Formats: sequence, C-alpha cells, structure tokens
Amino acid sequence: MTPERLGLLWGITVFSGAAARLVAALSGLPGVVLLLLSGLLIGRSGLGLVEPLDLGPGLGTVVGLLVSLVLFDGGLNLRLPGDTIRATVQRIAVLRLLISLGAGLLAAHWLAGLSWSVAAVFSAIVLATGPTVVTPLVRQIKLAPPLGDVLEAEGLLLEPIGAVLALLLLELVLGNLHGWREVAFGLFQRLGGGIVIGASVGWLLSELLRRLNPDTASGLPLQLSLGMLFLMYGVSEWLLPESALPASVAAGLVVGRRPTPYSEALDNLIQELAQLAITMLFPLLAADVSWAELSPLGWGGISCVLVLMVVVRPLAVGVATVGLPLDFQQKLFLGWLAPRGIVTASVASLFAIRLEQAGILGAGRLQGLVFLTILMTVGLQGLTAQPLARLLKLVEPSESSEDSQSVEAATKPGEVLADSSQ
Repeated sequence: MTPERLGLLWGITVFSGAAARLVAALSGLPGVVLLLLSGLLIGRSGLGLVEPLDLGPGLGTVVGLLVSLVLFDGGLNLRLPGDTIRATVQRIAVLRLLISLGAGLLAAHWLAGLSWSVAAVFSAIVLATGPTVVTPLVRQIKLAPPLGDVLEAEGLLLEPIGAVLALLLLELVLGNLHGWREVAFGLFQRLGGGIVIGASVGWLLSELLRRLNPDTASGLPLQLSLGMLFLMYGVSEWLLPESALPASVAAGLVVGRRPTPYSEALDNLIQELAQLAITMLFPLLAADVSWAELSPLGWGGISCVLVLMVVVRPLAVGVATVGLPLDFQQKLFLGWLAPRGIVTASVASLFAIRLEQAGILGAGRLQGLVFLTILMTVGLQGLTAQPLARLLKLVEPSESSEDSQSVEAATKPGEVLADSSQ
C-alpha cells in the first residue's frame, strides 16, 4: 500500500467515526451503533473506501495497542464498592464462563453449522461483553448504581479471559497444543503472567508519578503513562501472546488505586484518548465485514445469536444473582445488555486469517458469525438499552429532578421516604 493510500485509509476511518459521534450527540442515538454503521458504510459492505487488510501485519499491532489503551482506562476507572457488587461480578463471570462456553459451542454447531472445533473457538471469542461498547452505553444512559459498575467490571474481567482462551483453542485446532491439560496450563500461564506484568508496571508507573515535580511535569504524566503502557504491551505479547489484555487491566487497576497528584487530570486525559481509540477502531474493524460472509449463515446464524441473547445470557445472569440483593428490574436489565465489542471483532479477524492459511474449513463462517453477533447485539441492545433502562426506572435522576425531590422532601418527608423505599 502506498503512503498516500494509507493516509487516505486512516483519514476516512477517523472522519467517519467522528461524524458518527457528531450525529450521536445531535440525535441522542447510541454512539456505538452509529460507529458500527459508519464502518459498514465505508467498508466492503458499503462504499468500499476502506479495506483493513491493506494494513497487513500492522493491523493486529495497531488494534492491540489501541485496545490496551481502552482496557487500561477501564481498569483505571473501575470501582467495585461493597461486597454485594463484587460478589455479583464474580458470580456472573464464573457462571457465564461455564454456561456461555457450553451453550455457545452447541448453538454454533447445531444452528450455524460450524464444525465442533471451530464452534469451540467461536464460543470463546464471543464469551465476553465488550467494555468498548458497554462503557459508552452505561455513561450515555447514566445508569443508577450498581448496574453500571457491574456491567463494566464484567466486561473487563471476561474480555481477557475470552481472548486468551480463544487463542489457546485456536492453537489446539491448528495442532500446536495437544490436549486440554495444555490448554488449561496455557490459560493460567497467560492470565497469571499478564496480571503480574501489569501489576508491576502499574506500581512502577504510580511510583514515578508520585515523584514528579508538579512545576516541571507539564504533559509528562500522560506521556510517561502511554510510553510504559505501550512498552508493556509489546513485552507482554513477546513473552506470552494475548497476555497484554489482562496486563492492561491490571496496570489500570493498580494505578487507579494508588492516588497521585495527577490522578484526576490523568484519568480525564486517558478517558479522552480511550474514546478516540474506540472512535477509530469501530469503523476500522466494521469495515472488514462482508455480506458474502454473512449471507450464507442465513436463519441458522441469526437463530444462533438470538439464542445467546435471549436464552443463554438471561439464564446465566438469573442463576448467578440468586440470593443477591438485586430486584427484578435490575436482573432483567443485566440479563438483556451484553453487546460484543472491538476485542471480539479483532480476535475474529485475525483468527480467521490463521485458519484460512492453515486450510481449516469454516474460517469465513467463523468470522461471519462473530460479526453477525456483534451487529445484532450492538444494534438491538444498543438501541433498546436506554428506553429499557428508563422503563425499568434504572436511570440516575437528573439534577432538576433531584432539586424537586429535595423541595418535596422539605414539605412532605413521609411521602418521599415511602417512594424511595419502593
């Protein structure tokens, strides 16, 4: 690819993402849905202006670096106050890991027609809800606590596990691993190694930030953070492939829990850059979707995704929240909202290439089914999340309504107390 063509590819991608953000801001529609549509418009399914595979081997590196930034931001801002929220996240994560893997395998094989081995890879790829999708939706909807914390934490916890497990299952299909014992060992090795690397880098970064002189550190905290984050990504991927994802989350968690004089400003800057990364990545990866890969799936592929959305997810959430102090409305919303995001798309694209190179049948169907999952979950759940949250009264009250409640409380305290108890 010529430098001019490469510059045009990035220019079109970033502009389409920014335009989608603008339309979302003006219309109130979910930004992630419009970002996805913008990618379809400029990509192979639309005008054909952007072909992500033209980036060659650099595609995986660019996506990986930007995803690590998004996950670092998620870890940086993750808050799990109270034992109830932590227990909810842990139980949902564990039960979804077990239920979704098995159900995804069966649905992909019986309904979408994938072979057992490729169906196993699919079930791992779509295991996690994407924080790149969930976080913007939660912030736009302004969910009342604790739902936003639970949804964001679930995605951050399961995203690295699903990506690492999918890689190991791919290696098993390709014959590079032999037996489930090696898969289990590789999973613990990459997750554990990534957490150790990330926690170490996060501790070192926070120590350096604490020792900076505020008078001479203009811009340095951000530069230092990005430099160490991207270096950590490269070292983690070099030592243990796919360990950079858990490392990014762990680094963000450590830095977020060790306050420095620059914490608030750094959090805001990293959040802005993470939003920019999402604005770039969604159109870029959605541009790779081809109707030729989606159309052969037919009703079998659609029914497979619907089963994951309306049966498997609510079942896992319902079982996981038994005995927890969550009301029916909260459980219903948790059972509905589970969109897949950028990591899912990037993993599917790269894995499909490796399967095709190895001559494994079903590579195109795997990528098509993953992108169909992303399209349906982001589209349906993204468009319905805000109306559903309002219907179930799970949205934080606005400032005006809070003021009116305070006035009402001064005049009719008994009535307001009764309302709040409900």
